[in-house]
Amino acid sequence: MPPSSASTSAADAKPAGGGVQSLERAFDLLERMADAGGEVGLSELSASSGLPLPTIHRLMRTLVACGYVRQQPNRRYALGPRLIRLGESASRLLGTWARPFLARLVEETGETANMALLDGDEIVYVAQVPSRHAVRMFTEVGRRVLPHSTGVGKALLAGHPPEEVRALLGRTGMPAATEKTITDPDTFLDALAEVRRLGYAVDDNEQEIGVRCFAVPVPDSPTSAAISISGPTGRVTEASTEKVVPVLQEVAAQLSVALANQTPA
Repeated sequence: MPPSSASTSAADAKPAGGGVQSLERAFDLLERMADAGGEVGLSELSASSGLPLPTIHRLMRTLVACGYVRQQPNRRYALGPRLIRLGESASRLLGTWARPFLARLVEETGETANMALLDGDEIVYVAQVPSRHAVRMFTEVGRRVLPHSTGVGKALLAGHPPEEVRALLGRTGMPAATEKTITDPDTFLDALAEVRRLGYAVDDNEQEIGVRCFAVPVPDSPTSAAISISGPTGRVTEASTEKVVPVLQEVAAQLSVALANQTPA
């Protein structure tokens, strides 16, 4: 879904800092596969990367042999299972870096704070710091949900082109989690336009009745990430927007800097 960090032609790219060109090209292909939904053909990779087919075929053979890519019966290539372990380890580390920032959100808002990533067509929660209230929200780290019914999902998808969002919604089917869940693509795209206008997203009883959530994306994150606070609608009211959203945006900006520097707070 997100645009590849190597959006320019890989054929024109020069290895940075004395890097190994074949390694850089292999990672570029993996990112392009992820951007395309995880499965592509060689001709698609050649068109997007600018690399000749023989070069791509050689790199893909190596990635298949290592388990990072697998070849499908239809001769297309898909991301392989060995990437799962790498992704899970990276997600745990990302969650570790995020927790001090989420703790600040809890301190300033009083509500449970979460960090989530867009992983394929799903949202996965990678970190949480719970509220100190007796009645509080709890989302298990590692839980996966569909993005259309969550604040973090809206915050993340608002940054993607409408055609990509429509394709994702077509794959997921937009099932209703509650009677408040948006289940129509056009209505959802209108909601994303409002997210872009306001600078934050709201889940108003859409994932769980009685729960409201405010969410913002983490700017310039190495992977699509968002942070949020959630709590009972009696405490997280529409009037609390003016207090909560600026704190969310400030913490997201600070977390972005920390991730760029790859150091904990």
